[in-house]
Amino acid sequence: MTERSHSKAERLLQLEQILLAYPEGLRKAEIARKLGVHRATVGRYIEDLSRRLPIWEDDNLVGINRDNYLSHVRLTLHESMALHLAARLMATRTDKHNPHAASALRKIGQALKGFAPQISRHLLASANVMDDDARRHDPVYLEVLETLTRSWSEGRMVHLWHRHESGRVYEYDFAPYFIEPYAVGQTAHVIGWREPPGAIRTFKLERIQRIEMIKPSRTYIIPEDFDPRIVLRDAWGIWYTEAEPVQVVLKFHPRVAQRVGETRWHWSEQIEVQSDGSLIWRARVAEPQEMLPWIRGWGADVEVLEPQELREQMMGEARRMAQMYGWYVASTPPSESGRSSTLKDFFGG
Repeated sequence: MTERSHSKAERLLQLEQILLAYPEGLRKAEIARKLGVHRATVGRYIEDLSRRLPIWEDDNLVGINRDNYLSHVRLTLHESMALHLAARLMATRTDKHNPHAASALRKIGQALKGFAPQISRHLLASANVMDDDARRHDPVYLEVLETLTRSWSEGRMVHLWHRHESGRVYEYDFAPYFIEPYAVGQTAHVIGWREPPGAIRTFKLERIQRIEMIKPSRTYIIPEDFDPRIVLRDAWGIWYTEAEPVQVVLKFHPRVAQRVGETRWHWSEQIEVQSDGSLIWRARVAEPQEMLPWIRGWGADVEVLEPQELREQMMGEARRMAQMYGWYVASTPPSESGRSSTLKDFFGG
């Protein structure tokens, strides 16, 4: 390569990085100043760059279509395995059709064919799962996710319409700071700055009815002191609070104690194996209500000891469940069979 062609290649790479740094585009005169070349030279550079990159031009502005821009990544064998595990989690813990996820998995799978064919085969299979017709096709959800992704990457605020639990729809200006998947509900949440009220709030993506980029653009910068690891540190999943976390104490039956101890469920957890083989589990959790699906999943093999409010809630659910299945408290009259079933009978007391 001659010195002149080498210099041009460097300038084209420099131009690519400049355009990536300005998602709204730059005028050719500004590009010329940044590159230190004549404006006519910039025109030739843009023409050359457009042969391999998705360049757009509008009203003398030039930019890169970030939706179609391809990043190049090189992976080791073990990094490939990490992607396989992430792909399996995505394929089994989301219920919506996502063509972008399927496309990404296929590209990774194809790239690994010669290097790690077994991993490649399963990544391609996971891509087919993401594209399966049985998946929920939700174009509104996909548009919301795409717009939030673009907004987050470019630092531009959006205007959105959000359906509250009451059914009412409210409008907000919003700056996404972080997008977090939530396996329990097979959904995703976005944390960011909301106006009103001028504070950090969280939206469930499925409840966003409509979204659009604000025009003219409103840019934002994520505060340096915002760290999702700290925000979600005490959360069981996605629920967080500024209040002190609540101590949760659970007692697990000996038959599930080993299974519980094999997994670290929360960073703050402490476990104590009892003499009878049962296990006492403690953790400080931001919102214990978020733990309910997990607690219910253990059935009669777990007892809530603390906090008292959570224990009473589970007691009430146990009574309602017993009644639903035809078991009654001791004060109720005998059934047609002549036997009065009690909660004690139900739980084998």
